[in-house]
Amino acid sequence: MPASGQLRRFGSRRLARSLAVTGIAAIALPLFGATNASAATTPSAAPAAATTAASTTTYANNLDGWIRESLSIMAQHGIPGSYEGIHRNVMRESSGNPNAVNLWDSNAAKGTPSKGLLQVIDPTFRAYHVPGTTFDPYDPVANITAACNYAADRYGSIDNVFGAY
Repeated sequence: MPASGQLRRFGSRRLARSLAVTGIAAIALPLFGATNASAATTPSAAPAAATTAASTTTYANNLDGWIRESLSIMAQHGIPGSYEGIHRNVMRESSGNPNAVNLWDSNAAKGTPSKGLLQVIDPTFRAYHVPGTTFDPYDPVANITAACNYAADRYGSIDNVFGAY
C-alpha cells in the first residue's frame, strides 16, 4: 500500500478517535437534493442509523482503551494475547507513555531506537504491522498490535514475554 494511503488512514483514524473521546457524533446527511419526499423517509431511516451507531464500539483514549482496542483487532486477526500480558509489558517497557523512545540501548546505538508503548523498533514494526491500524509506531493501538503480533510469532504470545524481547 502506498505511503500516501497510509497517512490518509492515520488521519481519519485519529479524527475518529478524537471524536469518540470528545463524545461528538458524526452523522452523514445529504446536503443537496433533499425533497419533502426524501425528508419523509428520514424517520424510518433514523432508527437504522441509531442502531448502526450504537453497535460501533468506541474506546477511551487512554491505556485501558488502547489495550482493549488492540485486543479487538488482534482477535480479528487471530493474534493471541491477554489484557494482563499486554499491560504488564507496557508498564515495564514504557510506563504507559506512547511517546517513549529508548536512546541508550544497542538498537539506539545502531540508529533504530525502540519507540512507543511496547518499545518496537521501526523494522519490526513494519514487518509485524497489522491491517486496520496506522503505520505510525507512536500510535498506541498500532504499536501494541504490531508488538503482540511479533511476540506471537517469536514467543507464542505477549503473555509469554516477561523481559526485554
